[in-house]
Amino acid sequence: MHLIKPLWLVHGGELRDHEVYSCHVSPDGTRLVTAAGDAHVRIWSVEAILNSNDPEFTKPKQLAAISTHSGTIHTVRFSGNNKYLASGADDKIVCVYNLDPNPATNAHTFGSNEPPPVENWRVFRRLIGHDNDVQDLGWSFDSSILVSVGLDSKVVVWSGHTFEKLKTLSQHQSHVKGITFDPANKYFATASDDRSIKIFRFTSPLPNATAHDQVNNFMLETTVMAPFANSPLTTYFRRCSWSPDGNHIAAANAVNGPVSSVAIVNRGSWDSDINLIGHEGPVEVCVFSPRMFYREPMKPSLMDAHGNPTIPSVTVIACAGQDKTLSVWNTSFARPFVVTQELCAKPITDLAWRPDGETLFMTSLDGGIMAAVFEPGELGYAASFQENEKALTKYGAGRKAGVVEGTDALRLEELSKADEQKAVQGRMGELMGDGALLPTPVTNGTISNPPRTNGVSSTITNGAPQTNGASAPPIQPPQDLKITQLKQRVEIVNGKKRLKPLLISSSGGESTLPQTQLMAGTGSQGARPGGDAPHQILDLSKPYDGLPRGGLVSLLIGNKRKYAEIEGDEERRTEKRLGTLPHTGSAPVVLNGVDGLIPPHMGARPEREIPETLRPAIINPSLTVSQVRLAVPVLRSIVVRTIDGSEPPKQGAEAEDMVMLEARNATGPSRTGRAQDRDPTRISCTRHGQSQWQDYLPKAVLLLTGNSHFWAASCEDGSVHVWTPAGRRFLNALVMEAQPVIMDCRGWYLLCISAVGMCHVWNLKTLSSPHPPVSVAPILDIAMASQGPHLTGGPGIVFARLNSQGCIVIGMSNGDGYTYSSAMYTWQRLSEAWWMVASQYWNTTDSSVGNLQPSSSSSSIPKPTNGKNTDDELSPENLSAGIVPLLERNTSTQSLLRGRSYYLTRLVKQLLVAEGFEGFEANVSVAHLENRLSAALVLGAKMEFKVYLQMYAKRLGAEGLKGKTEELLRFLMGEIYDDEGGEEVDVEDAGRGREREKGKGWNASGEDVLGWKREDLLRDVVVILGKHRDLQRLTVPYARLLGVIDDQAPSSEAMVDV
Repeated sequence: MHLIKPLWLVHGGELRDHEVYSCHVSPDGTRLVTAAGDAHVRIWSVEAILNSNDPEFTKPKQLAAISTHSGTIHTVRFSGNNKYLASGADDKIVCVYNLDPNPATNAHTFGSNEPPPVENWRVFRRLIGHDNDVQDLGWSFDSSILVSVGLDSKVVVWSGHTFEKLKTLSQHQSHVKGITFDPANKYFATASDDRSIKIFRFTSPLPNATAHDQVNNFMLETTVMAPFANSPLTTYFRRCSWSPDGNHIAAANAVNGPVSSVAIVNRGSWDSDINLIGHEGPVEVCVFSPRMFYREPMKPSLMDAHGNPTIPSVTVIACAGQDKTLSVWNTSFARPFVVTQELCAKPITDLAWRPDGETLFMTSLDGGIMAAVFEPGELGYAASFQENEKALTKYGAGRKAGVVEGTDALRLEELSKADEQKAVQGRMGELMGDGALLPTPVTNGTISNPPRTNGVSSTITNGAPQTNGASAPPIQPPQDLKITQLKQRVEIVNGKKRLKPLLISSSGGESTLPQTQLMAGTGSQGARPGGDAPHQILDLSKPYDGLPRGGLVSLLIGNKRKYAEIEGDEERRTEKRLGTLPHTGSAPVVLNGVDGLIPPHMGARPEREIPETLRPAIINPSLTVSQVRLAVPVLRSIVVRTIDGSEPPKQGAEAEDMVMLEARNATGPSRTGRAQDRDPTRISCTRHGQSQWQDYLPKAVLLLTGNSHFWAASCEDGSVHVWTPAGRRFLNALVMEAQPVIMDCRGWYLLCISAVGMCHVWNLKTLSSPHPPVSVAPILDIAMASQGPHLTGGPGIVFARLNSQGCIVIGMSNGDGYTYSSAMYTWQRLSEAWWMVASQYWNTTDSSVGNLQPSSSSSSIPKPTNGKNTDDELSPENLSAGIVPLLERNTSTQSLLRGRSYYLTRLVKQLLVAEGFEGFEANVSVAHLENRLSAALVLGAKMEFKVYLQMYAKRLGAEGLKGKTEELLRFLMGEIYDDEGGEEVDVEDAGRGREREKGKGWNASGEDVLGWKREDLLRDVVVILGKHRDLQRLTVPYARLLGVIDDQAPSSEAMVDV
């Protein structure tokens, strides 16, 4: 071995050479790249270094010097395909460079002594994903991914094709300082100051992979901690290495008792029985030679009949660290056969082998860069690269998962990718304001109905715009009359006539310029099923009304105003109480008063008339021993209800075309002298401010409700009275067990919840009830009250609604959402805080589902005509639209306001990095989608069901869950549990002529599911799953059956094969 250290091979500075932190050799062995504290990445010619003692060698020495980082560069690595170069620095950025074939410019930077670059290396991508210094980088052996680690304890995985961030791994608890890849491309290992090495299993992603596709990739396999129990935390790096045969990992900065060592971790069992001991200080870097060696020259006598060697191969590893010593080990010897001490004045930071396996480069903190060249046979006799491949074959190297099963599978995969790309382009077009998402159909060479773009239309014939053989000028749209009149206005300035200039913003017409809007896709534009497009137009040119008081600053940094002085609160107890709320995870609710922040109860009253509170409602004393007792509304002097449920107009406002029902309870003294002889309550219905009808009730009214079908009022004595829209008594008074505390109506259904928690639902059209009265006790946490360490306040009911099918939907103050199943006679939980903190799909502002609304507007004015009323009616395709998003928004609101999810969030964050919970987030996310699908089925939500079904299919494909995928496909075919031979039928039941029971929900029979044709749903799911090769054995038969693959016509025999 001889050392080569040219004087020019440095990162020079004005006073001294800069510390060099990293080096690497290109896969072709012609370039050496180094990184140092001068924020430069320098690329050197390996040939010039090896021939530095030849005075006749005149080729360039430094090929390029790149300065794109703003701080010290800690690591540089070439990709395995020799296409990219990556660097990481303390500016938290990872830069990726590629070699431009065009010649580099010879322009010199003013004041710089840098030689002109020979190669033109340019920045290809800047990757931002770390919160602290980037310490090390690693490319997979097929260059499909790049992994960066840093002092922020994160392991970030980037795509090696698009350089999109695929996943962030946060399993480490301290600085991560090393990364190495398995040559078989199955694992990568990271070393951290938390005294552990974590090994992650991965599958090479496809070139077009996204972060959504890789949620179940890069999973933690195991953690190795034993060799690092007392390892020092003073090392700058923990650069480990994987052997070329894939059998071992060499881990730096290990200890064996009090002695520093290098731990050899065995693959598979991940134990570390072997330690390389000899260094006096901690080892910071260890690198295996990329070649395998034989102890003897390979001869025909040492090979068997098949040409395989009969002698074992060995691997070579080089180690260095803080003791400034280089040691080279061979697996056939127990001691290092090369030990070179005091190579440099400061610790060695990095090592890099040339691909021939016999030249080693090293860098140190004293600024030195040197090469150690071993003579042939000194390390052994290098084996061919085919021997490496043979050794890796047993670990599955080179085998691709998900091989295409045939031409049909490949055609289905292409169709799935094309459909996904089309959806992405459609979403981008909508966000950019492009109305033409789909090409206009071409007929006989002419495009019919040419699209208008920014107000310009053209006719295209035979592929080019023509008119009588000549190109026609663009036709401008006719201007608005108001614009023409404004342009003709003349003003006199200094005695001269001048046309008054006209601003575009002051014109009455619509500008022909592109509008700054988020535009919703329409059916003619090919909007995707399920409502993936935005459902409303947000005009960005106008101020946004949704910001809190104080504007954007208040939203971002909060309201920093001081609390106002409260009379009688000299000790400022209110301010202290509100100031401690954020520490418990809840948000204080305050108002912005004139003198400062004030509690809500001290705010100004609204200007409209507020009904006077007469007294509390009279409650039966027996209710005090009831298992459930809900708060009864106070008795008010005036109770008002509009027919559409909107806010009644303010006092003094002009009478609008609104129908209202008003109840005026008695306020004066008794006319007979007895307290129980009160005046009757006057019920009046008005429209346009004029009375339509009146009625009187003997008892005081607590609640009112109504729609275009009926009006209802509940009284203090627990009775419920119902009228027709014209004021005719609909039926006798309904008597309940206690006062109604909540009333709601939808269509012909009326809901009443009493003070003892009993829910009554009546269908007034059929004069029946879908189920017996049911108690809300199960959803009030009565069963959970005794499980806490102390008594706490139970949850309350925030709202109670009915859907168009008469199902009760209740939102609770603890964030839970429930519905009552009239078929199963039980409550079902549809939403809870668990999904909010653990699922990746929790997004209450998702435009694809958050804006699904019934076809009839809730704010429309009902106009009964010929006995036909449209208010509160829902079209069958939009039954219960928006209920699931409504419940999930309530969950988010209640959890954030009350701080109920604070400790639950802490628990989930700890579970994500705990042993045994590697698939926790993925499994909970799939379960959340299944919960949404079941809720849509129970509520009859057609649009939501299709949206959630497509999301569920995408996730099943990304996770590769074959069992669930097969069951989903069979469900959409209507044959989930039916065997090919049919179900077994009991002989006795068959003799009695019993019919087979019809399934519901997931087991429903028939050609439709919630109004969607099974064939259409199945086709959408098959196309979504078509790009996943590991599922093509399931999806291809369905694609043939449905005719998705054009060349394969559907046949009746295919049903049997499915």
